[in-house]
Amino acid sequence: MLVFCLLVVVIFSFTFDPGSTYAKEAAPGILWVAFTFSGMLGLNRTFSQEVDTGSIHGVLLAPLDHGAIYLGKMIGSFVFMFLVELITLPAIIVFFDLNLENHYLQLFTIILLATIGFVSVGTLFSAMTVHTKTRELMLPILLFPVMIPVIISAVNATSSILNLEEWERIFGWIRILLAFDIVFITVSYLTFGYVVEE
Repeated sequence: MLVFCLLVVVIFSFTFDPGSTYAKEAAPGILWVAFTFSGMLGLNRTFSQEVDTGSIHGVLLAPLDHGAIYLGKMIGSFVFMFLVELITLPAIIVFFDLNLENHYLQLFTIILLATIGFVSVGTLFSAMTVHTKTRELMLPILLFPVMIPVIISAVNATSSILNLEEWERIFGWIRILLAFDIVFITVSYLTFGYVVEE
């Protein structure tokens, strides 16, 4: 995941002059392309080890709520993806010569909320597709249409931050991300048991 993210940043850094207007305009899209596609690599592996070894049945027979399994997998995916993002972010700031001034907290908030939204839905869909022969293909096909609000909000909010806009202009995108996170974590938690039993 980390190698993929850094590779995307390095390749695109040769396309734009560092610090130019074009680099600032392209950076949010490049950043979230790197994050979403590397996150997809991680989500494809969320349940594959349990299924390949046959231990998924033992996990499902454990005397605990299936929602707890979902939360554990979601938190694990979030930690890996967030660590990759924290390492990639300084790289894109350096390679694209971006000026964030005092907007680090705002960017951190956007990345946090968007990552939670991404892994909350991705963990559920990973459980749905793990038994299919083409799970590497099916997961993005199912996940990306649902993730459109998160990706659009994250890219626009990141663009506003790089343009050093006020917090009030960014807060609208944050509300969309927050609403998405609450709704889909709740729905995924409640439906996860039915998904893994099928």
